[in-house]
Amino acid sequence: MGDLLQPWHLVVLGVVAFLLFGAKRLPELGKGLGEGLKGFKEGLKGISEPSAPAPNTQQSAAAAPPPQTTAPHEQK
Repeated sequence: MGDLLQPWHLVVLGVVAFLLFGAKRLPELGKGLGEGLKGFKEGLKGISEPSAPAPNTQQSAAAAPPPQTTAPHEQK
């Protein structure tokens, strides 16, 4: 199992990828794969770091509009 990533194996995989996706799609696929790995690493970093407590987002009673107590009348 240790001989899986030999240089010739990587060359064959590259040729197969080129034949399947073509020259135009390979840069797009590489960019998408790189962005996905970057997001994955950032997600793992966020899990391992202790998170700070969330700021209090509760609004004061004076700033909030009063709740509507009566329903609008429907016309028949």
